[in-house]
Amino acid sequence: MNFRGFATVLFGGIVDKYGSSLEIIKNNLPKANMRIPFRTYVSMMLLFTLFVYFACLVTVIIAMQIINLSLLLQMMYIVFVPITIAIVSILLFAFYPIQKASSRNKSIEANLPFVLTHMGAIAESGIPPYVIFTLISKCEEYGEISKEMAKIVRNIDTFGIDPLTAVKEVAAKTPSDDFREILMGFVTTTESGGSVKVFLKSAGQQALFEWRIKRQKFVEQLSAYAEFYTGILIAAPLFIIALFSVLNQIQPNISGYNILDLMKVSIYLIIPIVNGAFLMFLRGVEVEL
Repeated sequence: MNFRGFATVLFGGIVDKYGSSLEIIKNNLPKANMRIPFRTYVSMMLLFTLFVYFACLVTVIIAMQIINLSLLLQMMYIVFVPITIAIVSILLFAFYPIQKASSRNKSIEANLPFVLTHMGAIAESGIPPYVIFTLISKCEEYGEISKEMAKIVRNIDTFGIDPLTAVKEVAAKTPSDDFREILMGFVTTTESGGSVKVFLKSAGQQALFEWRIKRQKFVEQLSAYAEFYTGILIAAPLFIIALFSVLNQIQPNISGYNILDLMKVSIYLIIPIVNGAFLMFLRGVEVEL
């Protein structure tokens, strides 16, 4: 029995009983394109966390035999370190599908205007929707959208599902609300006898317009972030280091702390951490262009 099977046998019943409290994981697994049942994933999470807990517990106990610490500190390390590591393990498992779904969502929304423009141009020649989906699925430069289109083609070719039902199934599991609206709009247009060409052309123009607006806003925000970075993360550290240098000539210690040590902490620890945090912030608010 492999790890998945063993975990499911061991914790499957617990997941069935208490799994309703982990709906966020259940909802994001298909959006993250993770082909693993919710029951199995949570069972693996619990088994891996249990393994990590006991491995960490044994490691800490052995370390306490080597390091000479008071009994109170030893007990604190033995109790809290394994629990902390186990909690981190659970959080990593829980947030991984969310992070992956968010990453797929960004990829889809970044490419959606260009995909719709491409689909509209193909539809103008009278090619049926199935062929359009097939052509887009083969364009790997469209990232996650090409994978979503490949699912539609797979549902039609492999499972024999009719095109509209295949589109609905992909729409129900896609992480992008905008892409879901496009797919459902395509279904509604087809069912009502409307023109798919007109729908795709209109949707492409609207998506491209919104993309330009987002891009313009982000460029404007970047100028404000650049001013903040120059003032707070470049000028301020230089001023503080210069101030420490002057103070070191006057009084080498401040409140029992050596100024040179404070300078080293600022240069090698605080400034890199603040810069890293700023880069992470930019990564979080950036618009994929």
